Formats: sequence, C-alpha cells, structure tokens
Amino acid sequence: MEIQQLEYFKIVAEMQHMTHAAERLSISQPALSKSISNIEQELGVPLFDRQGRSIILNRYGKLFLESVDIILDEFSKAKEEISELIKPGFGEVSFGFIHTLGMSVVPTLMAHIPEKYPNMKFTLTQSASYNLLKGLEEGNIDLCLSQKIQSKIMDIQWVELWSEELFVIVPNTHRFASRESIKLKEIKDENFISIKRGNALRKIVDEFLEKAGITANTTFAGEEMHTVAGFVGAGLGVSLIPDIKGLNEYNVTKIRVTDPICERKIGVSWAKGRYLSPAATQFKNYLVEYYTDKSPVEKWK
Repeated sequence: MEIQQLEYFKIVAEMQHMTHAAERLSISQPALSKSISNIEQELGVPLFDRQGRSIILNRYGKLFLESVDIILDEFSKAKEEISELIKPGFGEVSFGFIHTLGMSVVPTLMAHIPEKYPNMKFTLTQSASYNLLKGLEEGNIDLCLSQKIQSKIMDIQWVELWSEELFVIVPNTHRFASRESIKLKEIKDENFISIKRGNALRKIVDEFLEKAGITANTTFAGEEMHTVAGFVGAGLGVSLIPDIKGLNEYNVTKIRVTDPICERKIGVSWAKGRYLSPAATQFKNYLVEYYTDKSPVEKWK
C-alpha cells in the first residue's frame, strides 16, 4: 500500500463520490476505482457501501480513515522536517576532526560559524584519523578535518586546506635545546617518543624518519601529543610533532627541521558518491573557500 493510495482513499472518503473525487484528483474514474479496490483487497474488507452512483463510508472505512489521517499527518510532518534539514543554510552537519585540531582550530572555527550560518546545527566528533575514516565509511560523519585518509572499501574525497609544520622537540636541558634548526638525521641516536600506531600522524612521522635513514628507538608511544610532549619534557626522549597549543608548558624546546622540510597537510574529507545534504555541502564549500592558501592562524588575525 502506497502513500498515494491513502491520499486517494482520503479524498474519496471525504467526497463520497467517485466521479467528483476523480475530477479533483485529476485522474480517471476507473484508475481511482482500481486504487480503492486494491486497498480493500489488501485489507480484506469493503470500505464503502455502494448505493447506485453514491458511495458511503462504512464502519470499516471509518475505522481505516482514522488511521489514514494519522499516517498522512505524520508523513506530512516528516516531509516538512526533512525539507527544513536540506534547506541551504539550515540542517545538521556531522563534523569530525583529529585531536590536535580540537585544541584551537575547530573551537575558533565553530565560534565564527553562527555568524555565517545561524540556523545550522553540528554534531562534533573528535577522534583519531582511523575512527574518522570509519565514521565516513559507515555514514555517521558527513565531513572531517584530518590528514589525507584512504579507504579500502570506498572512494574518499579529500581537499587540502593548509599545511602544518612539524618540529623536533627536545627537553629544555638537552644538548640540542639551544639550536634554532636541525637536520632530522641528527636525532638518529636519540630515544624517540611517538604517537601510537593507527594515528595518521604516526604514519607521516615514520615516513620522515625512514627517509632520513633513522630506525627510531621508540621508548614510548602516546595516545595524544600532549602526552608525548610530557614524556619529552621529562627527559625520556625526543619527538617530531606539530606546534600544539600549550607546548611551552612541558619544559621542551621546539626546533625547526631544515632537512627535510617536515610538514603534514590538513584537509577536508567526505565519502564520494554518498548523499551530502545541502547544509553539509555548503559547509564543505565554506571550509575550502575559507582556508585555501591560508593557515588557520592567519585566518583569524
């Protein structure tokens, strides 16, 4: 039974005249009669008593009409709610981002969004790149900010927004602490504090170390970069991380790497081929327009 059939039945029940109802619905009388007959066959009872050219709603029809009114009312509400959700500038966006962007970039971004899109609502997910990818694959996340991520089961689109420099960090008491720059190969004999595997940053750092001919003596792998900074500050090793907010609170010195230039690229990702609401599409386009050729820090100056 289809919604259209229910709508036809409601009109016939209101008018109790097949010809007039067909004219109002702009369909042929045989087609309307067939639609009502199909409903009656599916329910197993007649809904109207026929009296010549007139039809009268019987007790089964009256009972069915009560349910039809509820169904059509709920369907109308659902259409209206969905229409509001997909209206440009309105609706909800499920937005994910990697942990480090939750320290400053995303909070600052979200603080400015109400000015641009006062009627948009956001569901935010802060997690490692692996979990964000899973969210994209399962359709639980519309968009995410992260390094480039790739799926084995679907095509993930990614647009670069900005580059983020990676620095060698050492304890303030380290022999390299007075240095302004360093070649990455100079840390080859140092104990190394890393991010845990499964994090996209770990993969990037491992690639830089490999290119520099370094087999890292990883003594600890932390869940988050603040943990890594804490271990470095305690004198347990060195690391290679972005310039995270509050880094100077951990008794560490950051040193620019000149050979090779170490950076990670941050961009916005979404699942290709999956429906994106107008709100999500609008927000995606806003991110691309807003951050292209600018770092988040420069943007807010």
